[in-house]
Amino acid sequence: MNFQSTRRRGEDGVATVINFLLSNARLVLGVGGAAILGIATLAVKRLIERAGRAADDEKVEQKISGLVSASPPLTQKGREGARINRVAKTTKQQKADLCQPPRSSLETQPNSDPKPKKLQLCVLTLQERLQQFYHSRAALAPHEVQRAQALALDICTEVQGFLHRRHPDMPLGEMSIGGSLLDNLQVVCADHACLLVPLELEASLWRVPGEETLLTHPLHWMVRRLNLEYFPRGRSYWDRYLVGGYLSSEALIRWFNKAVMETVNWPTISSTLDCLVGPALGGSDLRLEIRYLLGKPVFISILPLLREGDVVLTAQPELTSPWVNAWHLSLYPWETRRLVQLDAADGGCRIKTLKILKAVCRLNRALRPLEAPPLANLILHLSDGQSDWSDSRLDARFQQCVTELIGCLERGAVHSHFKPAVNLLNRLSEDQVDQMGFMLYCAASEPEILLMT
Repeated sequence: MNFQSTRRRGEDGVATVINFLLSNARLVLGVGGAAILGIATLAVKRLIERAGRAADDEKVEQKISGLVSASPPLTQKGREGARINRVAKTTKQQKADLCQPPRSSLETQPNSDPKPKKLQLCVLTLQERLQQFYHSRAALAPHEVQRAQALALDICTEVQGFLHRRHPDMPLGEMSIGGSLLDNLQVVCADHACLLVPLELEASLWRVPGEETLLTHPLHWMVRRLNLEYFPRGRSYWDRYLVGGYLSSEALIRWFNKAVMETVNWPTISSTLDCLVGPALGGSDLRLEIRYLLGKPVFISILPLLREGDVVLTAQPELTSPWVNAWHLSLYPWETRRLVQLDAADGGCRIKTLKILKAVCRLNRALRPLEAPPLANLILHLSDGQSDWSDSRLDARFQQCVTELIGCLERGAVHSHFKPAVNLLNRLSEDQVDQMGFMLYCAASEPEILLMT
């Protein structure tokens, strides 16, 4: 077919080719195959006719060459074309569904000028879309949060009562609920919480110094046993978990797994709470799964921890492996406290931006590996150089976060705001970084596609 000829000749040529294909298809494919081919070729013919009416051939060729040259550099060539087509198709369809005004409003203006119709299609700005996404997906309903908190407190009471009855000599502090559920940072649905189990150490027998860390891992701290020559092993309750003169988080987790997860009468607790409670399968952490007849399950993690001033060390072998006696320095309290202080000082939207980003990453399969710590620290870094975090600038801050994330993925690093030596992206694979970079690259020019989930 010669597409360089005039429009009329081009249309006649398309019709001739279509008729030729259909006449031969009846012989080769039969009536059914010819019908299917006819539908497909008719759709192609209409598409070409619309393209011819919309612009001349030179503009079409320029637009196609522009799209080809704008392909993202972060992905492999084989994956590039398929993903661009998929994102473009999804974006066009969803934008048409979300932005199409009511049918009645178009029918009431039959004599209106056709030029302003393009302006009527998109009725929501990015700022309005972000506000809508925040209230519908990121922010949780108060009754949902209260229900999850009440359930977590009931579990906390049961576990604490069991430990006091079975192990009355164990020096434990008052257990409590912590994490994003308590700090109003949970998004999409209230489905997880942390049960904090503080251990009480004798100040004269234990030392939790910041300088005693693993040299290449500033978040891995050591808890040393002191004065073993004067106070031999056995003077402290926690001496039974010593490994090489240090309190072992892995040994403690193994004991909790046997003493709590495998010993507690979970069927009795299930009948008391009118739900199904039991240890969650898989993983090395202490995690309970609570299921109702209807609704998604709720997971509660049991987290032994040590407090020394404003330092919080948690027993999380999945983060400190293979070092059996290392404890994880949790930066979550520092990050959350700093974000709240900054928003309180200028009435900013940092917390709202963080919750929107968390919801976007949780609802988007490509961005799901991007967890809360890198996002929170990215906002803290941006707050150092950007002073206007008012709610009216939510769209600008959101776009800035997307752009900065692309740069961070290209460098392969988001450094901790409080521990610059810590790279919060070091647990991601190259393929995960590649997929996230492509998705954010597509959203750099049209951030609305991140909200269409």
